[in-house]
Amino acid sequence: MNGHTTELVIFTLLFLVVSGMGFVAARWRRPKDIESLHEWGLGGRNFGSWITWFLVGGDLYTAYTFVAVPALVFGAGALGFYALPYTVVVYPLVFLVLARMWSVSHVHGFVTPADFVRARFGSPTLALVIALTGLVATMPYIALQLVGIEAVLKAMGITGHLPIIIAFAILAAYTYQSGLRAPALIAFVKDTLIYIVILAAVIYIPAKLGGWGSIFDAAKAKFDASPNPADGITLTAANQLQYITLAFGSALALFLYPHSLTGVLASKNRGVIKRNMAALPAYSFLLGLIALLGFMAIAAGTKPVIGATGKPDTNTIIPRLFDQMFPDWFTGIAYAAVGIGALVPAAIMSIAAANLFTRNIYREYLNKQATDAQEAKVSKLVSLVVKVGAVLCILLLDPQFSIDLQLIGGVIILQTLPAVALGLYTRWFHRGGLIAGWAAGLAAGMWMLYLIPNPANGKAHFGGSAFALKNLGLDTPMTIYAGFLALAVNLVVSVLATLAFRAAKVAEGEDATSRDDYFADEGDPRVKELDLSAAH
Repeated sequence: MNGHTTELVIFTLLFLVVSGMGFVAARWRRPKDIESLHEWGLGGRNFGSWITWFLVGGDLYTAYTFVAVPALVFGAGALGFYALPYTVVVYPLVFLVLARMWSVSHVHGFVTPADFVRARFGSPTLALVIALTGLVATMPYIALQLVGIEAVLKAMGITGHLPIIIAFAILAAYTYQSGLRAPALIAFVKDTLIYIVILAAVIYIPAKLGGWGSIFDAAKAKFDASPNPADGITLTAANQLQYITLAFGSALALFLYPHSLTGVLASKNRGVIKRNMAALPAYSFLLGLIALLGFMAIAAGTKPVIGATGKPDTNTIIPRLFDQMFPDWFTGIAYAAVGIGALVPAAIMSIAAANLFTRNIYREYLNKQATDAQEAKVSKLVSLVVKVGAVLCILLLDPQFSIDLQLIGGVIILQTLPAVALGLYTRWFHRGGLIAGWAAGLAAGMWMLYLIPNPANGKAHFGGSAFALKNLGLDTPMTIYAGFLALAVNLVVSVLATLAFRAAKVAEGEDATSRDDYFADEGDPRVKELDLSAAH
């Protein structure tokens, strides 16, 4: 801890300030009764444009984003910039589906994507599959927020897991008390700090390193000397297809995550969603600047912290760069920005996971007559369990394994696209066909991920997401995103199985939604009823 006292004091003070805001948030926009999922889990479904913008942005751009994207650029070069087209493409795509999801959810009182699937296809089994998929994909994502905080603590010379446990205990306490209002309020501080730090970094650090020309020259020299042909300051023939499919597949997956939908469903009308989809690309600009930090770290000669295993922890590259280039007081602010950046998404993710369990497992299978208050109580308790599970992932597993789990999570959540995203537009698919497609896509995705090695850390399996096309018998060095291929398998099987079920005249579930439900907006009597937190 020697030499990091100023940084640690500033980090701790800012962390405590936002934690206090988390507890105060229970009184912010306080409802008559917070004991319902519409209030505790969705903030009263009444957030306007500004709150939603910060909330959704704070949810999607996580602490792990701020350490992992530049770390990937630092290690592999141009491939790390896949996050830019991914976030540019995603907003027009989700613009097409989220307004419809908002409307149908507000009319019927849906809290989770599995709620929608249950009503749309009349299938509790399909809803259970979607809910379990969301839970499995979200858990390692929460654990990765801890990786972001840990990277900062390691850069300050703090080892051991006690600080992480304390931080998540505080997070658990104010999330339990305030629900979605806590991350919504904290998101203002988190995003303001992030913008200040990144804008300062892209002006101040290049000036100290001799300008952008020197930075790109240093990065090019490093990658020219790399033995890996896929590394480079520009894309190569081997990784161009991987880059395209990874960006597109990630864009398709992003708003399928339950926590992404949570922030959207909390907004008060369709106009808020439309304005946000138009404004959120501002974060893409920020992400591009964040990615460039990886090249700055190369030019600065930054070295990662050596982990307990004796190997470099690449997640510490950016915290170490800040420590190396900034004065101590500003480094403390930068560390706090990353640390606080973990709190907002971790809170929303745990709430989303808890809502999935409560609505689609507890209410569906354990207590069909559950009241709003009972649902809220169960969700609060499950949100605590989810956070404990995330901490255990860090305590018991190699953090690198947690990263791999999140990678697998992206492939898994993509398999819900036909039921959730396409289901908003068409009910052509048979519920049995969707389950068959989900299973086939999942099996194909796991098989491909199993075949991917990572020579850098000696892993023979589950070493990344770049599936070599030569494994399919093709004579090419090109790779492709495993999740993209798995989704293609899913869609083909869903179509064929639907045709087979129809030919066999297998009964279909009833659709509880109507066409008008997908266009309802604020002012519609059915939507207004939910704003008053009426029981669903």
